[in-house]
Amino acid sequence: MARYETVVEDNTIYVGSPDGLVKVGSLPIALDVVGGPSWEITYTEDLKERHPELDTSDEGLIVDVVDIMNTMTHSKRFVKTLAAQPAEPTDEDRVSPRLGLFVGKLLENLESGVS
Repeated sequence: MARYETVVEDNTIYVGSPDGLVKVGSLPIALDVVGGPSWEITYTEDLKERHPELDTSDEGLIVDVVDIMNTMTHSKRFVKTLAAQPAEPTDEDRVSPRLGLFVGKLLENLESGVS
């Protein structure tokens, strides 16, 4: 199964596709949405109590968000869905639907810790 990489170049995020790179959006806006260029991995006490088997050894680790982006790969289905989203923000939004979808996946990766 093919996986497509994330590419960050000249403050712009791209995702590979069968037809070449798909422009996702602005790196500075994405970093602003996630809270900055670094992310501290944390686990709530409730989560630790509910899942004592969960490996939390990475708690407290601070990761570079762009490094995490550069390790992200995507399925053909995700890339197709991403490319179908509008690339420009609507109304007064700063974040386009395309960038919002990508940032949502990025946040899932950041919140699940480093494997």
